[in-house]
Amino acid sequence: MSGLGHGYWGEVIEVLRLVIPVYDKVNRAISLGKDMKFRLKGIHGRVHPGNLLLDAGSGYGNMSRIALNETNGTSKIIMYDPIPEMLAAAKHSFLPGPSGFTMSSGVFEYMPFRNNIFDAVLCGYSLRDAIQLRSAISEISRVLKLGGRLIIVDLGKPDNPVIQACVSFYLRHILKILAFAVAGKVGLKFQALYGTYCRWPKNSELNNLLKEYFSKVDFDTELLGGAVIVAAYK
Repeated sequence: MSGLGHGYWGEVIEVLRLVIPVYDKVNRAISLGKDMKFRLKGIHGRVHPGNLLLDAGSGYGNMSRIALNETNGTSKIIMYDPIPEMLAAAKHSFLPGPSGFTMSSGVFEYMPFRNNIFDAVLCGYSLRDAIQLRSAISEISRVLKLGGRLIIVDLGKPDNPVIQACVSFYLRHILKILAFAVAGKVGLKFQALYGTYCRWPKNSELNNLLKEYFSKVDFDTELLGGAVIVAAYK
């Protein structure tokens, strides 16, 4: 449950930088078209008008778009990502930007924000890329208000070894076929996702880790445990 570590994290970030032009369409393909459905399930009813939100590991801002839609554009959002080029691409897609919408670049483990300021932190397919997972969760807890929510939508690692083997097979072999089909050679870079999955805790381990920092954890799974949709309350 240690996260990617600095060495492998650097490799993953470089891959993400290279796949910016095809990032969204490959994600849609390898999630079997379910990624936006799962994002919405995680956010619905958990963000409210006027909330201050942190989209952590924001990428193109898909979680931000759903949150804005859920709050009729009244939430204030900081998109936060370690890759400035990803934020630049997101900024272009958001033009003209909504009111109260800002961007910042950095990592989970060292957030440049005050204690207890966010109503919710959104992590859509991003927390798995933390350098040190425990430190990342601790930092997220620090910046959340009392009663604030950490919303995680990500790959799941089933506790059942047979189902886990099936998910691993899909990510190691089928994923690259789908990615190549929709994005050509650059899509093959998404094979790095399998390495992040290998370092990701099992569903029960993630649940227990979150319970160390949050008073309540709603932990749901989809795709036989191959996807997790989590709301952790401070």
